[in-house]
Amino acid sequence: MDAEKPHGRCCHPVSNSQTTSQISPFARIKGINSVSLRPTEPSPPESVLNDPMTARELINDSYPPLKLSDTGLKAINWMEEFRVEHLPIVDGGTYLGLATEQDILKLSTLDQPLANHSLSLIKPFVRFNQPVFEVVKVMSKHKLTLVPVLDETEHYIGLITLSDVLKHYSESGIFEDANGVIVLEVGAKSYSMSEIAQLIETEDGKIISSYITPNPENETIDITLKINQRELSRILSSFTRHGYIIKEHYHQNEFMDDLKSRYDSLMNFLGI
Repeated sequence: MDAEKPHGRCCHPVSNSQTTSQISPFARIKGINSVSLRPTEPSPPESVLNDPMTARELINDSYPPLKLSDTGLKAINWMEEFRVEHLPIVDGGTYLGLATEQDILKLSTLDQPLANHSLSLIKPFVRFNQPVFEVVKVMSKHKLTLVPVLDETEHYIGLITLSDVLKHYSESGIFEDANGVIVLEVGAKSYSMSEIAQLIETEDGKIISSYITPNPENETIDITLKINQRELSRILSSFTRHGYIIKEHYHQNEFMDDLKSRYDSLMNFLGI
């Protein structure tokens, strides 16, 4: 995900992989349509289930974004009011990045518009049509308690907080069992979902759910597979033998355990 160059002097986004390493004790928290298989594909096995919840459906409208015309003082007041360490900065619908409490407090003056300052912004985000688990992954990877959501044209449409993500998974029971996750990169017109499922089932695995994320820049797609096994080595070896590109693999509970731990620490600090 490439960062767009911001307008004016205000914002200098850094790589999506660069994020703050510390979480504010005041960080508070509160979506993504799965893409259906191509009509010419054989029907997938019943074990291939699409989670209907998307990032868009978990957007929290209670947290307004900052604008370039807002002052540093307004940013700090909002962070204190909402008990967060980050707030997104938006310019005419374009997401510029997340402003941190630390960066705002370092400004030479708080009564000037943010556009008058040079801020190094981190720029993590999810797209509106990504599965909710992708939200979990971004939050855990970058140690965030909220993450902005962008639409198909890269415009800001809202944000998602940690508490709502945990609430969603608590109510759905999705994480009651230990599952592994594999992300494959395949050709958008050449992959076979039935072959992928067969390779997994040959190694005594079952697909619990699958999500498809297009990569328009190179005409490929990412297929995220939740599998009912924690040990994935045999399945990974099978995919490698058959020439599949494995982009990522992990245990989804690793992310959820991290989020739950940080959320519990936050609630304990706040006495909630």
